[in-house]
Amino acid sequence: MRAVVFDAPGSALRIGEAPRPAPGPVDVLIRVRATALNRADLMQRAGKYPPPPGASAILGLEVAGDVAEVGADVTAFAPGDRVCALLSGGGYAEYAACSAAHALRLPDAMPYEDAAAIPEAFLTAFQALVVIGDLQPGGHALVHAGASGVGTAAIQLARRAGARVHATASAGKHAFLRDLGADTTIDYRTEAFADRVLAATDGHGADVILDFIGAPYADGNLRALARDGRWVVLATMGGARLDSFDLRTLMAKRGTLTASTLRNRSDAYKADLVGRFAREAWPAFAGGGLRPIVDTVLPWTEADAAHARMAANANVGKIVLRVD
Repeated sequence: MRAVVFDAPGSALRIGEAPRPAPGPVDVLIRVRATALNRADLMQRAGKYPPPPGASAILGLEVAGDVAEVGADVTAFAPGDRVCALLSGGGYAEYAACSAAHALRLPDAMPYEDAAAIPEAFLTAFQALVVIGDLQPGGHALVHAGASGVGTAAIQLARRAGARVHATASAGKHAFLRDLGADTTIDYRTEAFADRVLAATDGHGADVILDFIGAPYADGNLRALARDGRWVVLATMGGARLDSFDLRTLMAKRGTLTASTLRNRSDAYKADLVGRFAREAWPAFAGGGLRPIVDTVLPWTEADAAHARMAANANVGKIVLRVD
């Protein structure tokens, strides 16, 4: 099959050849129509994020397309079904295989390009806000990188949960985030986000914080965290090491600091997460209550340009590659 490949860390992306995956007994083989970018793709391409053991070395953590084959034990899907799916790798290709329990059947009217923008972003946000963060109606969520794929998903999920949302992003993206449902938008370049969150919540702070930045935001997150709040670290885009950290403040607030990933979780964990998401959130996509935010759709022959756009933080929402 054809796939997007690269010859060495940091080298150009190109269309090349790769072995076509074979589905196991509980798997589906998907003819990929679209895939979407994630920061993990840029890191893997740079040689800083190797795929977990057993995962495809091809980039891409999510796809949408048509079921081409099903494993002997699969009963939930049949060839021809339109699906999107969460992957551990292998999305930038004509075919991708995954557990059938990691796939979702598409609403009839949903384009592949929209569907490809859902699995990684929405499942990551759902895991952080709902499963780990236990965000409650009337609560407050602080979403950093609010204009990212996960950020735009988190804003919608938090509002759907009945919470108020405070999001950081560059100033030019604020109007879009307010239209999406953010109650407070904060320019991370010029404003102290903790001050804005405390002012917007009458001193209560954020019950759940989604943190993609890491070390540079640690002191601000600690200040912004509500009593009994949950601070979930999903990435360390700004740095991973702290010079100092006041654990006494975290203790005084009875706060919980959790780090989480999704790619290297077990198949069983991912199946449970996808199943819960399918029950609690997936129906809202058919009704319009949730929607993937697609920034740009490019042909997969322009994967280099897509990566450059993400690296420049120019996107609002997901960058999608159409697999021709």
